[in-house]
Amino acid sequence: MRTAGDTAWIVECAKEIGFDLCGVVRAESFPELEHFQEWIDLGYAGEMKYLRDSRRQDPALAMDGVRSIIVCALNYNTAHPYSTEAAANRHGDPEPRGWISRYAWGDDYHEILWSKLDALEARLREKFSQPFLSRACADTGPIAERIAAKYAGLGWLGKNTLLLNEQTGSWLFLGGLLTSLELTPSLSAAETPPADLCGNCRQCLDACPTEALIEPNVLDARRCISYLTIELRGAIPEEFHEPIGRHVYGCDICQDVCPFNRNAPITGATAFQPRGASTQHSLLEPSLEWLAAMDEQEFRQVFRGSAIKRAKWKGLVRNACIALGNASIVPGSEAQKRLLSLLAKLTKSHDTGIASSAQWALSRIQRRPT
Repeated sequence: MRTAGDTAWIVECAKEIGFDLCGVVRAESFPELEHFQEWIDLGYAGEMKYLRDSRRQDPALAMDGVRSIIVCALNYNTAHPYSTEAAANRHGDPEPRGWISRYAWGDDYHEILWSKLDALEARLREKFSQPFLSRACADTGPIAERIAAKYAGLGWLGKNTLLLNEQTGSWLFLGGLLTSLELTPSLSAAETPPADLCGNCRQCLDACPTEALIEPNVLDARRCISYLTIELRGAIPEEFHEPIGRHVYGCDICQDVCPFNRNAPITGATAFQPRGASTQHSLLEPSLEWLAAMDEQEFRQVFRGSAIKRAKWKGLVRNACIALGNASIVPGSEAQKRLLSLLAKLTKSHDTGIASSAQWALSRIQRRPT
């Protein structure tokens, strides 16, 4: 086994590369994973079939010969208002605007994490002469990075199921480097993971518009706005249309209200700044009319190298239609006339998700008093 000094060197290297936090843990089953199959069996994973991969229940199965996981965290919190604050600031804006989850404003975080994890792997190969296997995971491998991060000493799992760190909050991208090297864990056998400091606070549970957090630490993904707007294909159940509000890609509410994010550090990384910030088509509170009218070619061009590709063109237009149905639009205005025409056109879409969402939005707007 490599020494504690080697682990300290790895942590220092990770920070030199640009990670904000780093820790090492053995590749073994963690207590939270004992209940993972039960969560799946209850249907809480929705249509995310990749979560049913049996390797997710034991990190030792994620790669042949894996002995250790180096877990790294990268802060993506930029100096812009949270979604709850921004909504208040937009009061009276004549142009309906949507909300894209903070993590997707800039470049695709997968690529950024992979680049940094690859750089860390290169440093390991310079340091350790013996041959070893490795695999970089950034939301792409069959491991639960947030749980591994907890046992690597990076924080605790909040009631919203996300990793929380007392100093940095939860605006963290997590990546893991699986390796066959036998590394000394960051926490000794006598140490326990950081204490859960959530206490009696339940702001994340109470603030969720769709009540997706059915109890502390338990998420029903089928009700989660992030799942509904990103992972779910086809039509979104109508019961969630109004609670979705103006969200067109993901949701930040359970993080926005978390007390540990009130003074979360700000990153200066340009890769995480909102694309198009100096143009009329910024991803920070984007125009809903622009998104709903977007064709597939423009979608591919605008979101090249962006995590938003995950929702696909059909999903994003569907989501924009729902957000338009929830928007405050001045009756009789030119904007309303344009949007009614656009939505009427979209009701004829061959995609049922778009067509049904457009019809719902059209009916909502038409029913409002003039």
